[in-house]
Amino acid sequence: MNVKKIKIKMRVGIILGMAVILVLAQLFSNMLQIIFVETGVIPKDWLAHETILSSVIFGITAIFFGSIMVVLASKFIVKPTNRLIEAISKLADGNYSVRLAEDEKLAMAPVNVSFNKLAKELEENEFIHSDFVNNFSHEIKTPINSINGLVSLLKKGDLPKNKQIEYLNIIEEEIQRLSSITTNILTLSKLENQSIVTNKTKINLSEQIRICVLLLERKWSQKNLNLSLDFDEFYVNGNEDMLKQVWMNLIDNGIKFADEAGSLDIRISQRSTYLCVEVENTGSTIKEEDIDRIFNKFYQADTTHTKEGNGIGLSIVKNIINLHGGRIYVESKDNKTCFSVFLPL
Repeated sequence: MNVKKIKIKMRVGIILGMAVILVLAQLFSNMLQIIFVETGVIPKDWLAHETILSSVIFGITAIFFGSIMVVLASKFIVKPTNRLIEAISKLADGNYSVRLAEDEKLAMAPVNVSFNKLAKELEENEFIHSDFVNNFSHEIKTPINSINGLVSLLKKGDLPKNKQIEYLNIIEEEIQRLSSITTNILTLSKLENQSIVTNKTKINLSEQIRICVLLLERKWSQKNLNLSLDFDEFYVNGNEDMLKQVWMNLIDNGIKFADEAGSLDIRISQRSTYLCVEVENTGSTIKEEDIDRIFNKFYQADTTHTKEGNGIGLSIVKNIINLHGGRIYVESKDNKTCFSVFLPL
């Protein structure tokens, strides 16, 4: 919306409205004067007082048409403005669901469109903030509560040796989980405040992905996944450590959500001036409403939190891809989910 153009249009409208009122008032005053004299309502000898008569008739007609213009202005300008002011007040009070009509015939339509866009973004940000707080609280509190409970049991000192070892192993896992969350938060915070990629080199992308697959071999072997790597040798300029994080997160994510004995396919192809890396797994389809939110911090489509993870990995992936001037897309249908990463050559 161009605010300057709207202001100009409103000023031109006021000037034209006043001009129309004056022209119409003058025309009707002249017509009424002729009609009144010809019909004998006004004596002909009053023509000597034509100036006074014209002024009176002109004033009456000006008031008449002015009143009509005020009514029209109230309908098309004042009322929409009042509705906008009322909507802004509701928005300020935290009601982000308020919306205004976007009918193109309305004078305030461009303003209403911008207002609705702002309200929608605020509503989504509020939802994201609330979702972030809830998920973050869950991810932090769960291991802490687990550690606290197990420590209390160990302090009693009457547990068998095998139980003590079992509980200590769980405590160790929960501490590692907290450490992983902390590390990922610090990494994400750094990425969000980073504007350029340093230490860029020419990387054998194909070899890097093969190494990531080998590092995750235990995980995909345990699920008996049918692994398929379909690509030749491709090279890309980028930060090697950062891009390795991308492939580790995406492949690990594909393994995690793949069906038991399902498939995990990794493909690389050249698309114009981009390299496209696709990581596709069979498994449950991601709901349409979750597609745009899975890159949010701590968001997990699996609301039961039964899957391993803390909802930060994909946020890190997106930030790294953006820093490299690339894009990432998700498509999930027919029990298949595919993450497509486009990196510039």
